[in-house]
Amino acid sequence: MKKLKQLLGKSFKVVMFIVFTIIWSIFVYLIDGEWLYFFPLIVGDVLFWETISWQFWKKKEKKKKKQKSELKSWFNAILFAVIAATILRTFLIEAYTIPTSSMEKSLLIGDFLFVSKVSYGPRVPNTPISFPLVHHTLPLTKSTPAYLKWIQLDYHRMKGFGQIERNDCVVFNYPTDDLLYPERPVDKKENYIKRCVGLPGDVIEIKNSDLYVNGEPQTQTEKMKNQFRYYVKTDGTLFSQKTLNKYNIYEGQILSRNGDYELILNDNSLEAIKRFTYVRKVEKIVAEKGVKLNSSELIFPEDKFNWNLDNFGPLTIPAKGVTVSIDTQNIETYRRVIEIYEENTLEIVENNIYINGNLSNSYTFQMDYYWMMGDNRHNSLDSRYWGFVPEDHVVGKALFIWMSWDKNKKGINKIRWNRLFNAVH
Repeated sequence: MKKLKQLLGKSFKVVMFIVFTIIWSIFVYLIDGEWLYFFPLIVGDVLFWETISWQFWKKKEKKKKKQKSELKSWFNAILFAVIAATILRTFLIEAYTIPTSSMEKSLLIGDFLFVSKVSYGPRVPNTPISFPLVHHTLPLTKSTPAYLKWIQLDYHRMKGFGQIERNDCVVFNYPTDDLLYPERPVDKKENYIKRCVGLPGDVIEIKNSDLYVNGEPQTQTEKMKNQFRYYVKTDGTLFSQKTLNKYNIYEGQILSRNGDYELILNDNSLEAIKRFTYVRKVEKIVAEKGVKLNSSELIFPEDKFNWNLDNFGPLTIPAKGVTVSIDTQNIETYRRVIEIYEENTLEIVENNIYINGNLSNSYTFQMDYYWMMGDNRHNSLDSRYWGFVPEDHVVGKALFIWMSWDKNKKGINKIRWNRLFNAVH
């Protein structure tokens, strides 16, 4: 009888918890207070799971419990850790590694960052059924998806602490990842990190490698370290690898054994190189208008305007609610926005443009867009190649470096101690 009462009492608590959760969810939906959806998790922990001592100021009475098997204890601990880590990673903060040199020297290869999801508001996952704590591919496999497409949710971003600001270091899903992996949802595309140099409605233009935003030179801070490609001529003396490492020059090549170099330099390393007595000439390599440094480069939009990395634009970044005129001359600029990002059908028949079957000479944007560029301007796969970044691709804001690892050094010297816990600017 006593066991029956205990069972009924526990069942009643479960039923009441489910009813409370449903009523609470309706209430939160009505007041648009989406962060309050997490409150039933706290209530459930107080009533059932007891993983956290919410009344830590009180002495907890020891209850006589049946001895759990060691296997069950381990299972419960791992399950709780996975659930907590998944919620933390999805809605609050996530670790990220710098894999390429596109942000050198502001961010270095081997920097480990924490990325804030709440800075701009976390996205509700498009694919809620997925393997925990991995991105798009199952561990120990090369191509097996780590998610199921049985449930696909529309884009929704919860309220955050603020909006993207110009020059923020932003982590986002690679926009043209669908060209290689068309089956991947937006939130499972590869993660990239660049600096947001253009906001919705801004006019972007690059003149002789200098970036202009709304007609003004890009505002730079002390922490921003733009890099460019330079031709360096010496009297025939070759730079030693030790010298290059001293000034953190890891990118470049020897053009000839006569002392001709092509090096990627920022302001600090540029001044250091100029001070060497055997250096005869230092000149920034800038692609003239209509000329590419690399013939294989496909510059946005589809090489339509014969732009290059150093002379680009002017180009206006789409903003939500803004209507633009479209014709066969500028349609390539907005084709991916209309077809891929905002999921419309687009056809061109005898120089007439049809959107969703209707003849159109204008289009109104449904989302905000951003312009992302790397600080390593001559070695960065960024918006100059693939165009605008939609707001639904934005993951979060880079916060600080918690670890930095230099693979070119040995032992404890691999750790870049001066970079640990530095804020990302």
